[in-house]
Amino acid sequence: MAQKPSIPKGTRDFSPVEMTRRNYIFDTVKQVFQRYGFQPIETPAMENLSTLMGKYGEEGDKLLFKILNSGDFVSKVDDAELHKRNSISLTNKISEKGLRYDLTVPFARYVVQHRNDISFPFKRYQIQPVWRADRPQKGRYREFYQCDVDIIGSNSLLNELELVQIINDVFGKLNINTTVKINNRKILAGIAETIGEADRIIDITVAIDKLEKIGLEKVNQELLDKGIAGEAVQKLQPILQLSGTNAEKLDQIEKVVASSEVGTKGVEEMRTLFAYISEFELQTTVELDLTLARGLNYYTGAIFEVKANDVQIGSICGGGRYDDLTGIFGMPDVSGVGISFGADRIYDVMTQLEIFPDEAIASTKVLFINFGESEERFCLPILAKLRAAGVNAEIYPEAAKMKKQMTWADRKQVAYVALVGAQEMEQGKINLKDMKSGNQEMLTPDELIKVLSKLI
Repeated sequence: MAQKPSIPKGTRDFSPVEMTRRNYIFDTVKQVFQRYGFQPIETPAMENLSTLMGKYGEEGDKLLFKILNSGDFVSKVDDAELHKRNSISLTNKISEKGLRYDLTVPFARYVVQHRNDISFPFKRYQIQPVWRADRPQKGRYREFYQCDVDIIGSNSLLNELELVQIINDVFGKLNINTTVKINNRKILAGIAETIGEADRIIDITVAIDKLEKIGLEKVNQELLDKGIAGEAVQKLQPILQLSGTNAEKLDQIEKVVASSEVGTKGVEEMRTLFAYISEFELQTTVELDLTLARGLNYYTGAIFEVKANDVQIGSICGGGRYDDLTGIFGMPDVSGVGISFGADRIYDVMTQLEIFPDEAIASTKVLFINFGESEERFCLPILAKLRAAGVNAEIYPEAAKMKKQMTWADRKQVAYVALVGAQEMEQGKINLKDMKSGNQEMLTPDELIKVLSKLI
């Protein structure tokens, strides 16, 4: 007996209904991106490992999917190297490419490579899959889509404001209640400097970014385990337990980092951003969260993370400001800021809350029931006119039993069926049945097109 086929853990197949819903999310996101003037690009699924390695921190590098070189990939590795069983050293010799971990680093590479064709500031969006060799769990997959939007070549905090507005508009249209958490990497650097651990900023941020998941006690222990002095960890406690309004939090932070130039600059940037945000009535809640660190090494300014208020799941959107990501590719001092929408987690949230609209479920608006050859000849020209009018319509391909055709329409979640028999042909009309209510209505072809066109 042939073995039942399967797919790798952390990946998924998507049914027609799932794809229709996913496309609804993608289309909604695209519409908002385009409204703010962003243009689409695409980059390859694989990048040179030299492009990817070292951009995501030590933990991120471990999660990169490496691609074996073509042909006899071990031919250039001597026996001594093989017997050492050093996976890192060996990987460098047998793998030159990897699947992209995110869309931001490939975007930076794209900007540098195409710098002479780009007008700065450059506003781009990108919707493509990424891959991470992570442990699969609820809301976390090894292959998943990101919907990125970035502005590069501008230092203005108006860009950060625009990203908050985009977050608000996207989740408003998707009917998801959200909270946007904002921090600033400069503030975190200022705190590290103030507690006497300026050179341990990465260790500190990686640890405190886990506060919500593992709690204060375990974060403190992780900091100590990483060699952060006990006195420094103690000084960090008021920051980890910060409370109050955004303005009150900034006042408290300002006192802590008063002796740090970079920390003070971070506070100033946050005051400016929150002042911009206060001018608008947003559906989403926006709050300052000093425990938000996001482990990616390249963030240098504002950091964003979006949580769904009504579902227990990880962040559904995140990003931040990066001042010199293009510098690693030979184009220094070009600042950018961007966010990434996690389409798969957004899908899970909308499924759990059952908030997909009807148009995100049914792809076919009307199905013509097939009663035979003469009925086909009557229906086909009407079907063509419906499609020309922008209505998704089809006819059952053969004159099967009506029950079979109606069951098929029901499983496809078709909104309407068109019934045309001898009586309807004599009158030159179509009997339109609403599959949800069961109501039926006799309409001329022109009336049918008019009724269904209004429902697009």
